[in-house]
Amino acid sequence: MNERLSLTTSLKAAVTGAALLLLVPSVQASEGNSSGQNRMAPRLGDFAFKVEPGGVFPITDPQSRIFKVGGGQTIKALWLVNKYLDVGPSATFMALPTETSLGDFGTAWTFGGGARFKRPHDAPDADAFHAISPWVDADALYVRTGNLNRAGFAVAAGLSAPIGGSRVFWVGPFVRYLHIMQLPERSGFDNHDAKILSVGVSLEMGSGVEREREREVAPVAEVRTEVRTIIKETFLCPDRDKDGVPDNVDHCPDVAGPMDNWGCPVYKKLVVKKDKLELKEKIQFAWDQAVLQEVSFPVLDEVVLALTDNKGFRVRVEGHTSSEGGDEHNQTLSEKRAEAVLDYLVAHGIGKERLVSSGFGSSVPIDTNATSAGREANRRVEFVVNFTILNDGTR
Repeated sequence: MNERLSLTTSLKAAVTGAALLLLVPSVQASEGNSSGQNRMAPRLGDFAFKVEPGGVFPITDPQSRIFKVGGGQTIKALWLVNKYLDVGPSATFMALPTETSLGDFGTAWTFGGGARFKRPHDAPDADAFHAISPWVDADALYVRTGNLNRAGFAVAAGLSAPIGGSRVFWVGPFVRYLHIMQLPERSGFDNHDAKILSVGVSLEMGSGVEREREREVAPVAEVRTEVRTIIKETFLCPDRDKDGVPDNVDHCPDVAGPMDNWGCPVYKKLVVKKDKLELKEKIQFAWDQAVLQEVSFPVLDEVVLALTDNKGFRVRVEGHTSSEGGDEHNQTLSEKRAEAVLDYLVAHGIGKERLVSSGFGSSVPIDTNATSAGREANRRVEFVVNFTILNDGTR
């Protein structure tokens, strides 16, 4: 009788917990979906709580002859190691009715811990798989069946789908295999390993995926502020190129350009900033060499055009590398690549007295060197501009 009462209480608790986990996300789903933000990567140590109610099937003899299909509940606590891996403890309770008419039950309790490998939960909103996360896990277990203490292990696989834009709640099907080892042999007991299969629905509640708010209005306000500044300064300062943009805010004071481009001509492959020429395309070199590739000739030709238009520019060509390779090699390579660019500009009509080249190796990164994308960004050539004031008529 006490065993039946314990079984009834456990099953009620499992059903209640599952209902609460399904109800809460439905209330919060609309709030998560309305968020207009970019996703940020999960953080080390993020916590998730997971329950797995399901049906239990003995799949080997003699358990398959003695017991009918029963029910079970697995509970897991998971801590994030990285976006692909979680670790933590687990506990499982199973109850299987016997084939006799006496209404007896066989029970099993397991305690242990393991790891879960999963598709990261921070997939983009436009992901083709709708952020569904396939997963597999494995646990080493202590198993208590009746009066016996045994060792065991479990492996499982499943799919989880987020409920709501905040991705705090996940739900999906799973299948779990439990192997209970019968060692050493015991007189009067079945001495075969027990193998049990569980199938059900996993319900998970975690830390969610943080978002970074998008700036939508600020750029418009910034442009308007810049235009107002230009208009105000027009009446107070000289304007050498007569384009309506005063010299103190004109990025190209020696050549006319529209006000909304800071007084510079509109170039296709570069933007003239106050302190540099910002390229829209990377300058490409042969691998580990200071040899320019032809694909970069068009953008360098536009640099020539910009320097021809703006005769007051004095430019320092800077070469930078990623952290791959030795420091001495990177320094030499960056210097030679900067010189190769300088030589190209001189060969196309830019006076050498207006140019200087420098190499910085990997000492001035603009991104992390821990990823291939970051290293690619760090391998670059920059054009730093110094203005020289020219008198009218010398342009």
